[in-house]
Amino acid sequence: MIVLRDICKAYPGITVLKNVDIEIPDNSIFGIIGKSGAGKSTLLRIASLLEKPDSGEVFYDSDRVDTLKGRLLLERRRKMGMIFQNFNLLGSRNAAENIAYPLEIAGMQKKQIAKRVYELLEMVDIKEKYKARMSELSGGQKQRVAIARALAANPQVLFCDEATSSLDPQTTRSILALIKDLHSRLSITVFLITHQMEVIREVCQQVAVLEKGIAVEHGTVAEIFDAPKTQAAKELIHG
Repeated sequence: MIVLRDICKAYPGITVLKNVDIEIPDNSIFGIIGKSGAGKSTLLRIASLLEKPDSGEVFYDSDRVDTLKGRLLLERRRKMGMIFQNFNLLGSRNAAENIAYPLEIAGMQKKQIAKRVYELLEMVDIKEKYKARMSELSGGQKQRVAIARALAANPQVLFCDEATSSLDPQTTRSILALIKDLHSRLSITVFLITHQMEVIREVCQQVAVLEKGIAVEHGTVAEIFDAPKTQAAKELIHG
């Protein structure tokens, strides 16, 4: 379980997060939704240990992790995968080489890397694109490469930063179906942020609504959709 307790974060001239309390159960698909500027990306970066909160605590199970430094922080980060809206792939590398990159950094032997890369390409259903350059791939195929790369080191948590917002509706549905399938097959925790209610409805089990840095509502997807309690949730659901 990931526990974000009383998280606060500010930058010069702006408070981004205010006393956010959220629990993400193990092996769940948990969504954070809010309008632009709500603080979603900052919360994800704090949960994934890319940033530290100004105050508050982050726990992975019973271990406090926001205070980790050096080798211990790197070891914890290796247990996480991240996929991004704009893919963040290396244009100088083909599909297989992009997936291999984190394994090379980890010092895995070449034969093991080759085997693992092929397994991952098969897992995300693009094994025929093994040697494809990034310029040869569609947006959906690039995101599948990015997902495979994020899964390369067998992470315990997969963080998704607006992973479908640059894709067309049909491709979005296929990527969400893939994420649901991987969650089921790998028993992995998925923590995603989005501004798209259809993404929450399609893939998430629980959701928190963020408005101006405050978690104003939190519950199962069915609870939030059937009986939203706050104006922020109502506006997101009904547009």
